[in-house]
Amino acid sequence: MTDLLRRRTMSEDTQLSDTEDLQERLAEVQTLLARHKLVEGLVRRQEGPRHDIVEDIVHKQHLNELQQKLEPMHPADIAYILEALPLDERLIAWDLVKAERDGEILLEVSDAVRETLIESMERTELVAAAETLDADELADLAPDLPQGVIDDVFRGLSVEEREQLRAAMSYPEESVGSIMDFDMVTVREDISLEVVLRYLRQFDELPDHTDQLFVVDRNEHLKGVLPLNILLINDVDVEVGALMQTDFVELEADDMADEAAKAFERYDLVSAPVVDPDGRLIGRVTVNAVVDFIREEAESEQLAQAGLREEEDIFASVWDSVKNRWAWLAVNLVTAFLASRVIGAFEDSIEKLVALAALMPIVAGIGGNSGNQTITMIVRAIAMGQVQPDAMRRLLRKELGVATINGLIWGSLLGLAAWWLYGNPKLGMVMTAAMTLNLLLAASAGVGIPLLRQKFGADPAMGGSVMITALTDSGGFFIFLGLATLLLM
Repeated sequence: MTDLLRRRTMSEDTQLSDTEDLQERLAEVQTLLARHKLVEGLVRRQEGPRHDIVEDIVHKQHLNELQQKLEPMHPADIAYILEALPLDERLIAWDLVKAERDGEILLEVSDAVRETLIESMERTELVAAAETLDADELADLAPDLPQGVIDDVFRGLSVEEREQLRAAMSYPEESVGSIMDFDMVTVREDISLEVVLRYLRQFDELPDHTDQLFVVDRNEHLKGVLPLNILLINDVDVEVGALMQTDFVELEADDMADEAAKAFERYDLVSAPVVDPDGRLIGRVTVNAVVDFIREEAESEQLAQAGLREEEDIFASVWDSVKNRWAWLAVNLVTAFLASRVIGAFEDSIEKLVALAALMPIVAGIGGNSGNQTITMIVRAIAMGQVQPDAMRRLLRKELGVATINGLIWGSLLGLAAWWLYGNPKLGMVMTAAMTLNLLLAASAGVGIPLLRQKFGADPAMGGSVMITALTDSGGFFIFLGLATLLLM
């Protein structure tokens, strides 16, 4: 146990160190860019016979220093830095990145930032960047590239690469086919381990995340897998067929990627073969692709709950940000107007008992928090495949039970506080009843909204928090003020 805790602590320290190092690099790049802009501005304001020469020297000096800072960085780190820079500074840094790494960096940056980088590139630059990528990587980037660039790249591919690219682009976005790659090592079952080892030594390097070789017949049907650890510890005269494993996880290209992610998590996989309906090996999925998919899904779900349609470049133009946010803000405006009309319907009651105006936000706020807790749990369970639409009744009973208990406990405490503050026991009773009823409404909405959206093929997370807030605000005001009007007036 002590060793395990020590390893975990070392891993956390490493992650923290990596994060701090990346932040330091970002700060250094920002400092160099600020210095470059400052000195360049001062030189431009000075007049002299050699002004142009001096300006050119200063310009190149700072940019060379910045290029040396960026050059040794991993593409993912450069992508992080580009996302953290305003558009003008981002384009300066982007121009300094070596051309052969453009494609890798474009794959790493967010969709919104990728769009700004592609817009700044010439057609020849885009073609050169795309030509450095494998077919599966190119398929990921293709939707963001101009059609002319895709046509140019396609003409430069071999027949096999063209077929791979067509296949990769034909799969739905959230399918296993969309995250698989074609770079893998296959062997026959009737050869010895010595032959396999000689074959592997012909590679400059093995494909990333190669933990097993795939055993196929002459028609590319998948027969089994040969883990590298088994290959290395056994006698070289043994045949592959005697050691290959036939009990393994295999995926089909049309499977859902989230199901593949669950399999990787459940069985601690590093890679898994992908076969067609006839059992022929067509590719593989690796753990890095699965991790990227999970991260993107988590970010998408987080944005969807706030009513945002896509990741937004924090340095995007005002208009781009407005287009991304306006839809659910419009919905929010309508629901807020409805809530105000509910309050307006009880103006006479509020005038007679001013305490109602002070207490009603509490009912609405607690209901909103409770509803968001419920909807978060349900959306997470749906994402993990633990909930189907027909489970609504069972989940609703459970959440209503939780809401009833919470409503009676916390509603009673608030009721006692209202009685003590305003000296009105009936007001305390109204507070308790309103709190309980609004929590029941929040629980019903928290279960019903995502499950109904799932049933009708919509994203269960999209706008969930917005809709919950709207219902618990309007409903909470109506319940509280309605009960107060009936019992206190």
